[in-house]
Amino acid sequence: MSSGEAEIPKLNPTLLELALCFNQIAIASFGGGLSAWSRQVLVEDKKWMEDEEFLSASTLCRVLPGANQVNLAVFVGSRFRGVSGAIASVVGLTLIPMVIVIGLGWFYFTYSQVPALKTILNGIAPVAVALSAAMAFKAGKKCLNGPMPVLFAVGMFVLSAIFRRPLLESLLILGPLAVWWAWPKKSAPKSEVQS
Repeated sequence: MSSGEAEIPKLNPTLLELALCFNQIAIASFGGGLSAWSRQVLVEDKKWMEDEEFLSASTLCRVLPGANQVNLAVFVGSRFRGVSGAIASVVGLTLIPMVIVIGLGWFYFTYSQVPALKTILNGIAPVAVALSAAMAFKAGKKCLNGPMPVLFAVGMFVLSAIFRRPLLESLLILGPLAVWWAWPKKSAPKSEVQS
């Protein structure tokens, strides 16, 4: 076996590993920042995906109907283990958090008038925003490597955050331009270049 082959990690997680991975993502991202934790675990910790693949998958999962992270769990699970992997990933992502949320819902509706609880909940929101910004910064360092990718990212931000256009509409505006820009261009034949 060559040294290049020895460096490649074995990417064949079991159903239990998929379920535990997505359970870790769900539990760690309590209060928000699910995309940031997904990237942290899938790209940096597990090394199951590269940044480019994660961003492509995340974008696809945001465009498709349904919850973005459930779509991502289906994508990753089915990539490694087919339908059973998708099911294991979704169960890992949703089962324990569902039990926790039902318990917290009962607690909230029982004690919702306590002022300290309102203060705690107001403090969680900035943390979620910071986690999402950190993910965008880390992923952007690798993927926004030229003026055009930065221009497309700024354009998407302007359309969605400033003009408040829906995601699908923003993608329909910028998506075709980005695909056209990224599409491989044919180079001139060598005989024409030399003459």
